[in-house]
Amino acid sequence: MPSYSLTPAAARAAEAGIVALLSAGLAHHQAGRLAAAEAAYRGVLAKAPGQPNALYLCGVLQLAAGRAAEAEPLLRAAAAARPDDAETCFAHANALYRKGERAEAIARYRALLTRWRGHSGARINLSNALREAGDAEAALAEAEAAAGQGEAGTRAPAEATRGAALLALKRTEEATAAYRAALAADPRLAEAHAGLAASLLHAERPAEALVAAECALILTPELAEAEFLRAMALAGLNAGPAAIAGLKRTIARDPAHAKAHLNLGNLLAEEDRLAEAETLCRRAIALDPGLAEAHASLGYLLTAEGRLEEAVGACEAALARDPGFVQADWNQGIALLLAGDYARGWEKYEARKGYKHFVRFYPDPDGPVWKGEPLQGQRILVHAEQGLGDTLQFARYLPLLAAQGAEVVLACDAPLVPLFAKQPATLMPSLAAVVARSDTPPDYDCWVNQMSLPQRFGTMLETIPSPGRYLAGDPARIGRWERRLPPGTRIGLAWAGNPNHSNDRRRSMPVEHLAPLVEMRGASLVSLQVGPRARDAADLSGLLDVAEGLTDFAETAALIETLDLVITVDTSVAHCAAALGKETWIMLPHAPDWRWLTGREDSPWYARVRLFRQPAPGAWQAVVARVGGLLEGRLRRE
Repeated sequence: MPSYSLTPAAARAAEAGIVALLSAGLAHHQAGRLAAAEAAYRGVLAKAPGQPNALYLCGVLQLAAGRAAEAEPLLRAAAAARPDDAETCFAHANALYRKGERAEAIARYRALLTRWRGHSGARINLSNALREAGDAEAALAEAEAAAGQGEAGTRAPAEATRGAALLALKRTEEATAAYRAALAADPRLAEAHAGLAASLLHAERPAEALVAAECALILTPELAEAEFLRAMALAGLNAGPAAIAGLKRTIARDPAHAKAHLNLGNLLAEEDRLAEAETLCRRAIALDPGLAEAHASLGYLLTAEGRLEEAVGACEAALARDPGFVQADWNQGIALLLAGDYARGWEKYEARKGYKHFVRFYPDPDGPVWKGEPLQGQRILVHAEQGLGDTLQFARYLPLLAAQGAEVVLACDAPLVPLFAKQPATLMPSLAAVVARSDTPPDYDCWVNQMSLPQRFGTMLETIPSPGRYLAGDPARIGRWERRLPPGTRIGLAWAGNPNHSNDRRRSMPVEHLAPLVEMRGASLVSLQVGPRARDAADLSGLLDVAEGLTDFAETAALIETLDLVITVDTSVAHCAAALGKETWIMLPHAPDWRWLTGREDSPWYARVRLFRQPAPGAWQAVVARVGGLLEGRLRRE
């Protein structure tokens, strides 16, 4: 106890009063009467500002209440007053950690462990602090040391901490096992259930993750992280409205949860609520400036809004925080290509091969990859990728390979094989073989992904090859369609793309929007629609439905050859018609694919394409009205 400038009797009375206040405060504390406990501790500190027990107890109370900034100076003073007490030093390190002063917290944990090597709590918290500081390897070492101490009371949290470090290292299966070990030690540890949910989400097992997150919430209903993980599991199960509601609950419980703001923004962006999504992304960045995913998502949103220079900058900010972040590279490449900056855009576009959602498009064929070296006398395998339309658009590069003296083997989707196999040598010279991607190709000397060809050839806007016709329909098939179709002006319609396309909800339209076109006099309207949406043709009286004859793209190309005009949304039909040199009107969503650039009605990729852009997300009626006005004038002139 400190000495006081009092008479011995007064000093004893003052000391007794302090002891009584401390005892009363501790009794209130243990009974959960926290306001009364804090008042008692502060009463002690008013009389004896350096009283170590009051400093410690008041600091611990405030720390438990989430008031780390108030707790830290009290616990600092308590630790200075009794540096030989491990729990006081531990509490001060915890206050620094929760206050966000991570570097000093790490130093304090390490100093504590130098003196008290068996302090599992300090080792566990040191692991968490190191992981959050970006040193997951060191975090794993500390967590393993804590788990290896085998203390019954700390085994579960030590294993859960080990799981978090393993997850940060992307060792997902090991992380899942660690969380399961934690739950074996203590099935009621809510944080371990939440961690298991996180690892299962990383493993793309959302149904199991949902169960784990709900277990965590049963045990600790106020645990914001468990609510967040439950919401993300629901999002993974395509339960968007429920996921949005869960993320809003997460933010209500923890307004500083940066990832909840980010992912709520991402889900709202899927609903084209771009302004709200941008606000949420910016809030996530304000809460956690180091969150690379938030900067990358902001780049995506700004691209969708057409603010391309800002989008490039946002992606650059993401890459500054995580140079290996593939999605940021990919998003930046899309923004650059949409802006027409092909010099930088093609290089960034190569990042697509590392993006996890596209991995299935990029098998690794045997042999060397072609990087632009001379091809004279070589046979090159061109591996088509992504959608059918991409294969059709980038087929224009095959003659460039032939011009370098190469024989070309094209591996593409099966519906395209009959079309490419029948191309005349005048359009596709040295096309030695066309095979389905699922088949074994003939021998070759090197290979290349088809959509890397613009980068290999250094394509700029001004040097895009073959903007006119570079494909042709089969004459025999064309003849059959000519005999089948009515005479006069013929116009083809397509209103939907592949339903599995990530952006299909935006680029495809309800068929009823096309009714004003079908009702016009002076032309026969022919459906070019295939797939599940082909049946929509029955909803438009007067539309000629020939879907049963469109068995592959050779048939679609032959039918298009007999038409005067094709009107379509952004799908493979658009690319097929444009590659055949047919006049093609393409109706685009508000946020178009990168290949259509911005602010123009023509396309450097196709000489006879005209673009019609939505003025706002989902505004198909406005697009069709403009198409209809032009079409009506055209038919009247004919």
